[in-house]
Amino acid sequence: MIQGFFMRFPNGCGKALTLSYDDGVRQDIRLIDIMSKNGLKGTFNLNSGRLSVNDVPGKSYLTNSEAAKLYTGSGNEVALHGMEHCFWSDVSAAAAMYDIAADKHNLEKLTGMPVRGGAYPFGTFNDAAVKILELSDIKYCRTTISSYCFDIPTDWLRLKPTCHHNDSRLSELTERFLNTSPDRIPYLFYLWGHSYEFDNDNNWELIEDFAEKVGGRDDIWYATNIEIYDYVQAFCSLIFASDGSFAINPTATDVWLYDYRCGKTIKIAANSRIDFE
Repeated sequence: MIQGFFMRFPNGCGKALTLSYDDGVRQDIRLIDIMSKNGLKGTFNLNSGRLSVNDVPGKSYLTNSEAAKLYTGSGNEVALHGMEHCFWSDVSAAAAMYDIAADKHNLEKLTGMPVRGGAYPFGTFNDAAVKILELSDIKYCRTTISSYCFDIPTDWLRLKPTCHHNDSRLSELTERFLNTSPDRIPYLFYLWGHSYEFDNDNNWELIEDFAEKVGGRDDIWYATNIEIYDYVQAFCSLIFASDGSFAINPTATDVWLYDYRCGKTIKIAANSRIDFE
């Protein structure tokens, strides 16, 4: 916030929603179908060393060709999760660096897109792992620590999701997200999990009901993790006059803000200046 100005998401939305699902398993096919039917988007964190390998008990991984077609063809993001899904906080720095760098390289070859985010294998991390991610040009990495709120992340490499899909508070949080409106600070609902859990727990109706309830709304921006990160960075790059009389957007991204002084939502186009009333 600068001089009474607050971020709004594309088209002036006060809310955003994203999903984050791990491992690259076959159940992602059904999950993405549910997401697409309801206009949801998200990020899939893959273990490139396990794609096409199906000797892990309880998991059936996609092949490389299936993964490339499924994720890149659906408008979702591919992010890293460790080539072999090892504990980055427990192995040597060299081993963690290899697991991260190799996964990034493999997934970029697989998708033809830069890999800029990820999720911690097993949710474990330490300062050394965070430093390796920084050096690898990874912009965000999701933990498994529930925030139970809709705050915009500030520590992107220790990113806390709102909750897991099996959390007992999911229904309560969903209702609060849908039925309240941000006064100043916008809302971000961040849901995470593993799609194979829906088979294991026999509860696909949980994500189907969630997607139907939150999808297709004009007041919510549905985005991948990296789209949200990039948008927040663009907003934070706005240059304001010290008296709040004008602002310059030096980025290539259109951004929206809420002017609390007059109660208006305003668009500032890419590479432009706007003078406030």
